[in-house]
Amino acid sequence: MTSPDGRYSTGERERGLLCQGWSDDAHYIAADSCLTDGLIRVLKHGDTFAVFDHYGNIKPVATGEEGVYHDGTRFVSCLMLDIDGVCPFFLSSTVRDDNDQLTVALTNPDLRCQNLDPLPLGSLHIARRVFLWHGVCHQEVTVENHSRQRVTARLRIRCAADYADIFEIRGMARKARGEDLPPSVEGSAVVLSYRGLDHVERRTRFEFSPAADISASGATFELSLDPREIARLYITARCELVGTAAPHRLKFDEARAQALDEIRSRKANACAMYGSNGQLNAWVNRALSDLHMMTTALPTGPYPYAGVPWFNTPFGRDGLITALECLWFWPDLARGVLSYLAQHQATTFNPEQDAEPGKIVHEMRKGEMAALKEMPFGRYYGAVDGTPLFVLLAGAYYDRTGDLCFIKNIWPNIHAAIRWIEQFGDRDGDGFVEYQRQSAVGLIHQGWKDADDAIFHEDGSEVVGPVALCEVQSYVYGAWQAAAKLAEALGLHEQAVLPRKRAERLREDFNRAFWCEEISSFALALDGRKRPCRVRASNAGQCLISGIATRDHARVVSQTLMAPRSFSGWGIRTLAEGEVRYNPMAYHNGSVWPHDNALIAYGFGRYGFTKEALGIFQGMFEAAMYFDLHRMPELFCGFLRDPGDGPVLYPVACSPQSWSAASVFLFLQAALGLQIDGVRGRVSLVRPALPPFLNDIEITNLRVGASIADLHLTRHGDDVSAKVLRREGDLEILISQ
Repeated sequence: MTSPDGRYSTGERERGLLCQGWSDDAHYIAADSCLTDGLIRVLKHGDTFAVFDHYGNIKPVATGEEGVYHDGTRFVSCLMLDIDGVCPFFLSSTVRDDNDQLTVALTNPDLRCQNLDPLPLGSLHIARRVFLWHGVCHQEVTVENHSRQRVTARLRIRCAADYADIFEIRGMARKARGEDLPPSVEGSAVVLSYRGLDHVERRTRFEFSPAADISASGATFELSLDPREIARLYITARCELVGTAAPHRLKFDEARAQALDEIRSRKANACAMYGSNGQLNAWVNRALSDLHMMTTALPTGPYPYAGVPWFNTPFGRDGLITALECLWFWPDLARGVLSYLAQHQATTFNPEQDAEPGKIVHEMRKGEMAALKEMPFGRYYGAVDGTPLFVLLAGAYYDRTGDLCFIKNIWPNIHAAIRWIEQFGDRDGDGFVEYQRQSAVGLIHQGWKDADDAIFHEDGSEVVGPVALCEVQSYVYGAWQAAAKLAEALGLHEQAVLPRKRAERLREDFNRAFWCEEISSFALALDGRKRPCRVRASNAGQCLISGIATRDHARVVSQTLMAPRSFSGWGIRTLAEGEVRYNPMAYHNGSVWPHDNALIAYGFGRYGFTKEALGIFQGMFEAAMYFDLHRMPELFCGFLRDPGDGPVLYPVACSPQSWSAASVFLFLQAALGLQIDGVRGRVSLVRPALPPFLNDIEITNLRVGASIADLHLTRHGDDVSAKVLRREGDLEILISQ
């Protein structure tokens, strides 16, 4: 069911409620405010993230997304700066290339200050530097007097904390909230506190330096500046959970030095890419910075949180796909993802969580509402694809690294995942993996397109489950192959026989049951009666990533998806134009998703359809040039590309989003036919190609086991040559056309 304007489907996970607080549905995101209304600025570190406007302010709007959030709760709901009671004029703002700091430049409007002398526009330069570090928001405000007179003025900082749960911000109504505790002024600090219904006391400590007039609502600094004189003011917001250990208190410069040291350390050991096209470099550099910003160091290793602001938490599917996209140059990320998901794999039945033994977690949440189970996503397993993707990634990680010791450690988890595929994923014993929710409040659709209206028959009618998605069968095919390979590597030869047979049978049955000649594509899904959903959707493209499709079917799918009905000029739409539920502004029914396009391009490359893979790469590169900071968003609208116009933004898309950021690296891998065999110590380039916008690219510090290589790749028309600039260790490098 859709709203009158057709933009919002009731029940979509990410769809908006058009008025405040009218739903208790945890799947909604309220759309009475829009992330594309103005330039927003995002920072993240660990379990803390912040959303500012382009002034560096956090406006006190209850339904707005701006704020400083920690562990799923908004600890700062207002942080506003004014000069003599008026808003400064905006000059510029940006997040640094490393995503480590927001920098804002402001100036005064025409003012009549305290000394009653007029102060012309542009007399004061007001610079804000903001960053996050271990649950603390640090801010430096520098005011420099560029006039020829002494200036006396008041700079005020207003602050507040509403302790709204992220699901409240998304539009979910609560029947009751906890207690706001009386504010207190403690020397140079204002302390705001809240005791939740979960009996956790959350506290925000706003600290101000140097001396200021402090009240419960903020601080006022009295400025008196001679010409060229500079004043530096510091505002710190500490997010604290009473009863838990707080990090060592650092001053602005101390915390900044630690943050910069972390960046330097990360870059010193990282694989790097640099091409002849500066715009591509900007996209790659921002993507790398986004990935590192979104990745949180957990006890199990690095894990890429899904997206800001709505999904700053571990998601199984998102983490697995992000790790796959990055595997060729950052294998440690895959190890961290596999370790975390193994630790949180379901071991028992829990219908409330859609959990079954061996199933991989879909989503983990912190915060008051998660603790009270006011929504189902504190620990939720309602995803049909995470479990086969877990096994598939484990196999790909072993191929990339040869790390058999780690595979041995998680083999019980791999085995449990395979058992889930057999016993619970295949609900009717036909060899296909299906989903049907057990939780009354869980997700209706449990593939990556999990909006309520995303899976349907060609006439638009609802699908009755259990539902077998086409791309999930591709993941399962890859999982069977990976299980057989890993069993062989571990010397468990008998345990390799059945997975290999299952893969062969699945490939045959899939191409027979899912192929729809009348739409020149695989069916979107099979319903509970095994009726195919004859709908042209991007899902069919993901059937190429594991090799489950026959070559003839793969060729036809590539032609269907690159036809104008599906390819917008920027990328492949989630749903082809002309399908009954097509809407270029819908979350899953006509929009363009970068990660989806990257997986499809990789599948095209696997089958040798290099021209088509490069066509997607070209479109997405040109789209990236229009996005703020060259940051690839979660999705954008699927309108047909119009010469001279850029892509149309989606109003509540997460940006940054991990698997969108990582898409550029899978595009590069698809174009180059890059394969890394860590078992044999070999780098292969199979039918390598580069798109027309890129003449050459250099890949440095590519590590394979104990070996390191630097490569320089140059395009010569349709061919690519490779030069080895550095090789340390016994590493073989092969090129095959």
